[in-house]
Amino acid sequence: MAAAAEPGARGWLGGGSPRPGSPTSSPELGAGSRSRSGPGSGPGSGPERSGARPPVPAAPSHSFRKVTLTKPTFCHLCSDFIWGLAGILCDVCNFMSHEKCLKHVKTPCTSVAPSLVRVPVAHCFGPRGLWKRRFCSVCRKGLEAPGLRCEVCELHVHPDCVPFACSDCRQCHQDGHRDHDAHLHHWREGILPAGARCELCRKTCGSSDVPAGVRCEWCGVQAHSVCSAALAPECTFGRLRTLVLPPACVRLLSRNFSKMHCFRIPESAAPEPGDGEDSADGSVSAGPGREVGAPESGKQTLKIFDGSDAMQRNHFRVVTVPRLARSQEVLEAALRAYYIPEDPQGFQLQAVPTPAQPGDTAAAGKVWSAGPSEEEGCRAAPEAWVLRALPRTQEILKIYPAWLKVGVAYVSIRVTPQSTARSVVLEVLPLLGCQAEGVEGFQLVEVHMGSRQVQRTVLANEEPMLDRLREIRQTSLRQMSQTRFYVAENSVLAPRVSLFVGGLPPGLSPREYRSLLDEAVASKAALVTVSHVYSAQGEPLQTEARSGQRSLSEQAGQPRPLASPRWGPRGAVVLDVACFAEAERLYMLVRDTAVRGRPLTALVLPEVLHMKLAPDCRPLLVFVNPRSGGLKGRDLLCSFRKLLNPHQVFELTNGGPLPGLHVFSQVPCFRVLVCGGDGTVGWVLAALEDVRHRLACPEPAVAILPLGTGNDLGRVLRWGAGYSGEDLFSVLLSVDEADAVLVDRWTILLDAHEPAGGEDSEADAEPPKIVQMSNYCGIGIDAELSLDFHQAREEEPGKFTSRLHNKGVYVRVGLQKISHSRSLHRALRLQVEQQEVELPSIEGLIFINIPSWGSGADLWGSDSDSRFEKPRMDDGLLEVVGVTGVVHMGQVQSGLRSGIRIAQGSYFRVTLLKATPVQVDGEPWVQAPGHLIISAAGPKVHMLRKTKQKPRKAGPPKDARADGAPAPEGDPK
Repeated sequence: MAAAAEPGARGWLGGGSPRPGSPTSSPELGAGSRSRSGPGSGPGSGPERSGARPPVPAAPSHSFRKVTLTKPTFCHLCSDFIWGLAGILCDVCNFMSHEKCLKHVKTPCTSVAPSLVRVPVAHCFGPRGLWKRRFCSVCRKGLEAPGLRCEVCELHVHPDCVPFACSDCRQCHQDGHRDHDAHLHHWREGILPAGARCELCRKTCGSSDVPAGVRCEWCGVQAHSVCSAALAPECTFGRLRTLVLPPACVRLLSRNFSKMHCFRIPESAAPEPGDGEDSADGSVSAGPGREVGAPESGKQTLKIFDGSDAMQRNHFRVVTVPRLARSQEVLEAALRAYYIPEDPQGFQLQAVPTPAQPGDTAAAGKVWSAGPSEEEGCRAAPEAWVLRALPRTQEILKIYPAWLKVGVAYVSIRVTPQSTARSVVLEVLPLLGCQAEGVEGFQLVEVHMGSRQVQRTVLANEEPMLDRLREIRQTSLRQMSQTRFYVAENSVLAPRVSLFVGGLPPGLSPREYRSLLDEAVASKAALVTVSHVYSAQGEPLQTEARSGQRSLSEQAGQPRPLASPRWGPRGAVVLDVACFAEAERLYMLVRDTAVRGRPLTALVLPEVLHMKLAPDCRPLLVFVNPRSGGLKGRDLLCSFRKLLNPHQVFELTNGGPLPGLHVFSQVPCFRVLVCGGDGTVGWVLAALEDVRHRLACPEPAVAILPLGTGNDLGRVLRWGAGYSGEDLFSVLLSVDEADAVLVDRWTILLDAHEPAGGEDSEADAEPPKIVQMSNYCGIGIDAELSLDFHQAREEEPGKFTSRLHNKGVYVRVGLQKISHSRSLHRALRLQVEQQEVELPSIEGLIFINIPSWGSGADLWGSDSDSRFEKPRMDDGLLEVVGVTGVVHMGQVQSGLRSGIRIAQGSYFRVTLLKATPVQVDGEPWVQAPGHLIISAAGPKVHMLRKTKQKPRKAGPPKDARADGAPAPEGDPK
């Protein structure tokens, strides 16, 4: 579709000579200005001509000019203060430089940055937030207002700059498009601390005032932008190379799945509509009636649209120009607003009719007036103009090869009205060294490199290329600058997408699961196969109200429903889908489907190519519970995705541990890091035990980043009392250096029944349940306090965001129970190794497996006793201790007393004569009368204990993430 002027419209034509002092006419700075060689010309590459072009880095293509400084300013290259009143500023991207540093500038301008992306990868922008001392990667200005941050890389942008951000996120997997085995540095600018030092020259390269210096997003190497070109291009992943899952070892054929889906990032973390999505093309995403600030005296404010799509959505950019500005100046300002580096002579501005007068042809034909003849009221209202490309009879088009082993980055050809996709392929193949190949084996692929999604479209052989380019420009000029054309082989890539579907009923056969899915989502049998079945996977301990029974609080006059343990066994399957369209349909449909009252979970899973892993590679599988630790888990998820491969970081509230264990099932050796409280650790250990027989590494060692309130297992294994903002890079190094130890696991069989004539005999008997235990099991007063705390947290979860506040709530509920007497020793009977044990007068009975209880208290005590063996975590024995009440518990936690030692053994049978509070590893409920049988759970679990070492400095050290010998002294600048 030709981009001709609309009927009756008069336009600003891009003719005339440049204004005096403009970048193109300045004899001093003309060499550094962006190229104006003609429509479709490459950035900074001079006049285009047909033929091959070697992959040499393009010139920065900035529009530099001298400016007078009115406030303290720093150089974006060397980060030094600019003395004097003159500086060099890019009109497009706001790059500021010393005049002496101008010849060393290698950072490309935002207008040409999309053309320099090696492999386009979309970003995953999270919610808006305040990021201190961070700079927008598009306009290079500070993020003083709430901005957006990519959840995978450290790209920060203003919400209105999102449409102009490069699709240069980290490439974390192979997707069948330009896959490669050699891994290169992924540089990101402006994210260094002020004291960062260059890897090459050892001088300071960071700044908190300007976006200076670069850092590799994989290995953490820091350098000046100039020095980075002298470093080896290959990335070795630095100190974390044994923990990182290399991108070359992960395959995910995602096609048009968004990166949010591929990395299992909940869509609730995405920006709200209108907050800088790809469809919102303006720094002012203004709706009808939105006011724009009044311009300065003598200046005019204009709304600029870049195409038909922006006009339909009413998303525009605002430019301010002098009222006496010539058409050339206004047109250049409009092009700069949309970061378009092409020659202004190929564009024009057409007036847009106002919404109040859609049929007013006079308004549509309005042109710019350079004089003060307009009415005063018209000056205050901004005028709307659409930026259009003039019709072109031919264009220079860049064609990129879709394979890597070729001697050129792209080739440039001339497109005429007779050119089709087939003729373009036929002309390009000899330039790429494929003279012997037939044109039938190749196709032309159009790739739109959006900042949030990269979309690929195969063009038909008879597609007129010139009309296609005109249609793209008519829709959006910005979209044209973010569109590439690849010539790719015609070999059909066999689609195979793995979908994890959780939340299914447990205990079904593969055929029954298949029938259930056919009924729920109408899956196509010819395209979908059930590759793996997990018939029963336990969920974390929770409390669930049961009607028809009375709780202990109700008996005391406080109405509260009786709670029972809910482990929620659920089934899960992994589907292999042989069609991209069917995979996308199933994914969206499953997420909105419930089976037997339970919502289903759908996740896109990658495939780990374990045969490509290095012999010393021991990737880390990270599980994070975002609800633990005062809601610190959200920040941890983002940080771990940046430090590691996002495909090895899993959120436990989105499918549980099973998806991560399935992805790593064929990895011969890996470790696990659990970020959460003791209950979260128990959840992961239980899942690990269930699928142990399916893992190539049947006994992976587990480390803990404690986020809960008690964190007793984390204390015993030296991981600390709780995470309080320590540097996660140092945490990962500690995990890599930690020693493996054995810890006993115990099985608790809950066989509830109602004795005849009991006070709760009206309730139905519960079916037997099995619980796994690692730390301790409490019966009585300590479980009752824990239950009251959990119920208070469920009622007002927003208040429980501080570990100190949580402990304060424990103290408060304990004081409320200080005068209560339950006479627990009369409400239960205890057998140890088949022998009856007489209980003293106690209010709580506790079975402990580790020397830490109630946030670090030593309940057993350190005194020697000839009746018992010295407790250990791996001795196959549990210690039984009693407490006499709340006061006794407080004395134990303050170190004044220890518990009452009752027994030690490996097999226990507890008979409850009435409903009694019970807790396992900090997860409480009220257990109906019946039996509790505690016995060893089979193989011990391998845990990681932090090695004793000198404390590390906070924050990534100067070269902590990089390995190798220090570079020699020298200043490349």
